[in-house]
Amino acid sequence: MRQRAIFLDRDGVINKDKNYLYRKEDFEFIDGVFEACQYFQKLGYQLIVVTNQSGIARGYYQERDFHKLNQWMIEQFFDYGINILDVFFCPHGPGSTCNCRKPKPGMLLEAKIKYNIDMRNSWIIGDKEADVSAANASGILNTILVKTGHDIDEANSRAGFILKSIKDSIEIIK
Repeated sequence: MRQRAIFLDRDGVINKDKNYLYRKEDFEFIDGVFEACQYFQKLGYQLIVVTNQSGIARGYYQERDFHKLNQWMIEQFFDYGINILDVFFCPHGPGSTCNCRKPKPGMLLEAKIKYNIDMRNSWIIGDKEADVSAANASGILNTILVKTGHDIDEANSRAGFILKSIKDSIEIIK
């Protein structure tokens, strides 16, 4: 059976975006992220994180640092009864020709295959237009951008919804 998912960008959606974040001491969750994810889970959505991590390619931190922080983050969600199904990440820099770095759809398509995701009935919540582009290229048309990360050019955005934060998405996703 195909599953519905909510794909979450990490920096700017789950946590406050701090340049090249890799230490838990610097990690600060966005207000309402746990409540929103509990709500999505009750609706039957799988939760999957998709995140560009160019700090690895740039040499600011190692892949093991990312995995260590990632494991800690997943444990924090678990403490709230939330299961993060998986985390997909792109370690490449902006000049890369890889297919995984958003706005390309590689991470989303990999998740689709791995977990038999119904992309038409899934959502993405991001903070950059690249998140929307990756979603649309992978077959996801339900898109939300939140203002807790990067500045959004609302007049030219292709997002279905632009919200103050992930907390407000519970009014949209039913």
